[in-house]
Amino acid sequence: MYLGIDIGTSGVKAVVTGEGGALIAQASAPLEVSRPRPGYSEQDPDAWWQATVRAVAELPAGARAAVRAAGLSGQMHGATLLDSEDRPLRPAILWNDGRSARECLELERREPDSRTITGNIMMPGFTAPKLLWVLHHEPDVFRSTACVLLPKDYVRLRMTGEKVSDLSDASGTGWLDVGARDWSEALLAATGLTRRHMPRLVEGTRPSGTLTVRAAEQLELPRVPVAGGAGDNAASAVGLGVVTPGEAFLSLGTSGVLFVVTDRFRPNADGAAHAFCHCLPGRWHQMSVMLSASSALDWVAQLTGQTDLSRLVEAAKARGLTRDSPFFLPYLTGERTPHNDPHCRGVFFGIRPDTTAADLAGAALEGVALAFADGRDVLLEKGGTIGEISVTGGGSRLPYWGELLAAALDRPLTYRRASEVGAALGAARLARLALSGERVEEVCVAPVIDRVVPPDPELSSLLAMRRRTFARLYRDLKGTFLEYSS
Repeated sequence: MYLGIDIGTSGVKAVVTGEGGALIAQASAPLEVSRPRPGYSEQDPDAWWQATVRAVAELPAGARAAVRAAGLSGQMHGATLLDSEDRPLRPAILWNDGRSARECLELERREPDSRTITGNIMMPGFTAPKLLWVLHHEPDVFRSTACVLLPKDYVRLRMTGEKVSDLSDASGTGWLDVGARDWSEALLAATGLTRRHMPRLVEGTRPSGTLTVRAAEQLELPRVPVAGGAGDNAASAVGLGVVTPGEAFLSLGTSGVLFVVTDRFRPNADGAAHAFCHCLPGRWHQMSVMLSASSALDWVAQLTGQTDLSRLVEAAKARGLTRDSPFFLPYLTGERTPHNDPHCRGVFFGIRPDTTAADLAGAALEGVALAFADGRDVLLEKGGTIGEISVTGGGSRLPYWGELLAAALDRPLTYRRASEVGAALGAARLARLALSGERVEEVCVAPVIDRVVPPDPELSSLLAMRRRTFARLYRDLKGTFLEYSS
């Protein structure tokens, strides 16, 4: 059996798969996010390890005893700063933290070729500008930093004693030469760092270390090898069988992602799309990313006092969308693709006295769908192709959202079994590849299709019309967002 562990933002998920790839067991443990100031987002690194131990402990003892290899996936970009004794110096600054917008501009001034090297605009979510922020605001912490790790790689350190990252996760730091699949010394120097501050790099399908005696005791596992693993999105791709150029998936997690496999490095930095290494050797991918997807719907449910999310979404479907329905800009913590705007915020527009909680939920569902359409256009700008789109993430359990997404993207969406555990399943598959050396295509097969949601022509036409207003609202408010945040 193979163990996959996904270090998410809201929790840690652990799965065990059998020799044939079937999902045998799964468990999870929750995590909390700290927001000490508006736009800030932090977590305690040791909480990741504690949640990992709890999640693995929930798996059946027999399954744990039969594990032959483990793999890791995790939330990307989080800056975990360690001292010379491998102790965290401060809470980790997470992917959805927007405090380093000025440092992004400074970093691109310091290294004018950064977009060419990384294939990406420097964004506040990335790791590198977070380190410049620490340099400016917490200089003692910066001087004491001996190593910078990503969230899953801190858990790896606790598991194996090794400081290692994989290329897909490292692509989101702002320090990687993505085309060359290696650290960029120029970008490290621009943040006052060197290679000695960075973990060793491996492909996601290669071993990165072996469980220490102490970690094996804590996790109640044999001393098994641990694969290089992947950032959460690349791991989800592996779990969904999205491994061939043109194949794609759409993730409805806390954030939203449209992910497309490419055969080579295909950047579109000007459109705020991501061009990253895949966790599979010799492959890359493009991503459009929004910072609030399911989290936007969760916020509306909390705001309106609705505790049953499925019932709220069904009520939104019953109300339906019309030309006069309210709009929602889903930019609660800023946005990446296509705006790269950490200052924008969520906005309801068109609310009337008869607007209901269901209308607000429908606006949130539609707003995320229209934002995905914005991201799709950016991915296609540089001649890329998007084939079959599989859907994953917690939001995939809401059928009406799938109808809106298919209509907004004007293409069918494929729903597969076990899609909600895509990243953890992908980590388990990478564990198998690291141990067995099998061909990727033999292991990373697409799960069985549950259903396909085609676009409804009438709904597609309505959303295309409403998207024009949606886009204009952001353009009209862009300057106000900046003025409001300054």
